[in-house]
Amino acid sequence: MAAAARDALLDELRALMAAQSPPLHALVVPSEDAHQSEYVSERDKRRQFISGFTGSAGLALITMKEALLWTDGRYFLQAEQQLSDRWKLMRMGEDPAVEVWIGDNLSDEAVIGINPWCISVDTAQRYEHAFSKKHQTLFQLSSDLVDEIWKDRPLAKALPVFVQPVEYAGRSVTEKLKELRQKLLQEKARGIIIAALDEVAWLYNIRGDDVHYSPVVHSYSIVTLHSAFFYVDKRKVSVEVQNYMTENGIDIRDYNMVQSDVSLLASGQLRGSAVNGSLHGENDMNENSKVWIDSNSCCLALYSNLDEGQVLMLQSPIALPKAVKNPIELDGLRKAHIRDGAAVVQYLAWLDNQMQENYGASGYFSEAKGSHKKEDMEVKLTEVSVSDKLEGFRASKEHFKGLSFPTISSVGPNAAVIHYSPEASSCAELDADKIYLCDSGAQYLDGTTDITRTVHFGKPSEHEKSCYTAVLKGHIALDSAVFPNGTTGHALDILARTPLWKSGLDYRHGTGHGIGSYLNVHEGPHLISFRPSARNVPLQASMTVTDEPGYYEDGSFGIRLENVLIVKEANTKFNFGDKGYLAFEHITWAPYQTKLISTTLLTPAEIEWVNAYHSDCRKILQPYLNEQEKEWLRKATEPIAASC
Repeated sequence: MAAAARDALLDELRALMAAQSPPLHALVVPSEDAHQSEYVSERDKRRQFISGFTGSAGLALITMKEALLWTDGRYFLQAEQQLSDRWKLMRMGEDPAVEVWIGDNLSDEAVIGINPWCISVDTAQRYEHAFSKKHQTLFQLSSDLVDEIWKDRPLAKALPVFVQPVEYAGRSVTEKLKELRQKLLQEKARGIIIAALDEVAWLYNIRGDDVHYSPVVHSYSIVTLHSAFFYVDKRKVSVEVQNYMTENGIDIRDYNMVQSDVSLLASGQLRGSAVNGSLHGENDMNENSKVWIDSNSCCLALYSNLDEGQVLMLQSPIALPKAVKNPIELDGLRKAHIRDGAAVVQYLAWLDNQMQENYGASGYFSEAKGSHKKEDMEVKLTEVSVSDKLEGFRASKEHFKGLSFPTISSVGPNAAVIHYSPEASSCAELDADKIYLCDSGAQYLDGTTDITRTVHFGKPSEHEKSCYTAVLKGHIALDSAVFPNGTTGHALDILARTPLWKSGLDYRHGTGHGIGSYLNVHEGPHLISFRPSARNVPLQASMTVTDEPGYYEDGSFGIRLENVLIVKEANTKFNFGDKGYLAFEHITWAPYQTKLISTTLLTPAEIEWVNAYHSDCRKILQPYLNEQEKEWLRKATEPIAASC
């Protein structure tokens, strides 16, 4: 959409705001859907539609005079490029938060509109607390105003629900429901409302295609001590899935019934089919027993059907069991990452050949200077065309189901845009004299992957090498960490940054996130980050987490290196405090470009780490490669030696 047309939408929206009763002084347009998802379906991209900013994280605020867009450090450059002059970029962590800005800039008793389905209880309560100082009101709209001006909003699709077999899930629905009900009993809760899409999918061992990159189904769940409910568009449910749900004692109800059923749950009147493994005691419980919600994922619209005094507001009891992978999930993740690593190596070998043949590049291994692009190239290599080739290599692998997020295929200055999203109409052509960063991942039936490698097919500068090496040193430091049980990702984040800090460098994103088992590529509740939320959940054995430090030089280049790690018990000589100690197992396999490493900056232990990792890459990936690819990998994983 042209900028002028999008700017005209602001005028339409303001007319609707003025026509509300009461009239709105501001409208909040978040990125999230009714389940507080990170990645949302096309029809839920309201913030993108109104602002033109396509990043996955952000929030728009429209007042009668201003339009502001908040986003985090991953997207500062992208937002600057995509927003028109009528929008002001607000940098999270640097500028005031939206609720603070509203309190400071809008009048006393101002009315701020929100779609109550698209705001979490936690966020709504934070806003209301901030607004109370000036008697400002958070007003729940009965319809979304953006939807009213979005004339060609995509229709909802009835894509099928499918069952994730126990051979990949590792645990049955019966086991998971029994464990969940034990937690309800412990907390004296009569039931729980589950709104996060990946939690519903994990609990019921189902998957779907309602959201690009995340194999989830638009659905809710309510579980009580005796009953379980699945709220979904029934057009998506086959006879097979219907029978599966019935066998597991799960009632299927229409998606839109969830709000009325929350009211029934609140009054103790929600009834469903009796289930095997249900727990006794529901009817004996005090009528004031609680309804459990997770305030980060439950929306304001559902919460508003509950009395404040009956709500148990705690982190979802599903979050941690989902994050701590069972042995079958771990085995699947390891296997998926091996196949994925083979695809990445095939891609790098192919790209190396293409860059030499068509661009006269010195290639992946040589630092000879100079390149000369073929004038008679039939098809030029672009950020999009090469990422499509990578997807093709992945698609040839067993159990491939699609990508796990939009591939970040970025050359030179674009690589400095942390979550750059290339588009065919405007993306850059590859350049033998510039760094190329590729952050990509896939969904397989047995696991989700996420890997980043940064390469140069010409002669990198000494500055680029030293920056790459600093990122690699941080990457190795985190991978090699040993730490006591109870340690959070907030404490570990510094390990990946210290080598960069020594040169006065840093990066504006977290260092690691959990990863799903054929589920969301970004999975909590744990993370490795400087953000305060990383203090909330200690790392535990069998969690997965990424290791992805980086460095980005605006207008020039970007570097990131990323592996997926499994937290494991460490075999330490001692056990001070009887805490038990943890370490990491890396399961991502693809070489680091030794041409970009300044070995003079590495310690002997770091050189040993690189050589051991490359040796394992060779052994693990060779069975999946042809002879030419094996030879390329052999060369890419030759041992490095310390420089004199």
